[in-house]
Amino acid sequence: MRALTPASVAPLYRRRFWDAVQGDALPAGLDYALFDFAVNSGPKRAVIGLQRVLGVADDGRLGPVTLAALAGRDVPALIGGLCDGRLAFLRALSTWPRFGRGWGRRVEEVRAAALALHAAPDRAAARNACPACGRPVAA
Repeated sequence: MRALTPASVAPLYRRRFWDAVQGDALPAGLDYALFDFAVNSGPKRAVIGLQRVLGVADDGRLGPVTLAALAGRDVPALIGGLCDGRLAFLRALSTWPRFGRGWGRRVEEVRAAALALHAAPDRAAARNACPACGRPVAA
């Protein structure tokens, strides 16, 4: 584990999580919130969370119906709904009493970062920055 570097794991995260939730097709901010959800709970669970917020069939596959449902939607409200749903999912887990404080803090940090990314004046530049530290990231 100590030998792992961001450069060595970035392709894995891109393929297994970012691409799995079609991060490049999502609005700024929502992309990060869904990506983080996918990393921690799996892409299928994350997509189901988004689909429930959108009110479309929750099959866990982010396809054309789910993407079309994003059109014209209030992105900050979607971020809020996704994070609220994620917290509800986590609270229902039997391990919530042990890990809930940290999980809850993480979800709130992701919510704040996602909202900031969405509000960034230069969203293109924001998409190329790490939401946690602001440093540029490789595509």
